Amino acid sequence: MNTAYISALAGLTGAGIGGLTSFASSWLTLHTQLTYQYREAERKRRETLFNAFIAEASRLYGDALVRGNDDVTQLVKLYALVTRIRLTASPAVLMAAERAMDTIVDTYLKPNKTLHELKLFAEQGGMDFLHDFGEACRAELDGVMRNPFGRTDLNINRRGIATDSHRDQRASSAEASDA
Repeated sequence: MNTAYISALAGLTGAGIGGLTSFASSWLTLHTQLTYQYREAERKRRETLFNAFIAEASRLYGDALVRGNDDVTQLVKLYALVTRIRLTASPAVLMAAERAMDTIVDTYLKPNKTLHELKLFAEQGGMDFLHDFGEACRAELDGVMRNPFGRTDLNINRRGIATDSHRDQRASSAEASDA
């Protein structure tokens, strides 16, 4: 074989390997940047949803403590936020949101509190009904930065359909308690 061909082939191979290395490096850098941007956007989206729930739940809880109300239309926005949480958040966050919502409904059904009773209630820690929700949200937001592309608490059933393991456990425990 002619040495000119060997030189040319070596040069082309080197250029190809160099181009491939450059492409792989650029792709890896872009992929890492896009993953981080996606994680950050998902975290912001969930944080905004959780903040909206906290604001609405706090407003309704304060209202429930001082006024009894048979008008359920005020709860519609809170139910809508819980439904949005159901779509995107983990079962731990959803369960905490549902418990907070149940607390609000139960508080509406109880007698109103006077200012003196509210002071005592707050001193005993009764005003912190969103503590569990906040802790679940914190864990969720930390988890988004580690695993942004999917929930790890979903199971695949025999038909290949993703199911929520916590929702399945709640349903089976509810059926057991009904029996």
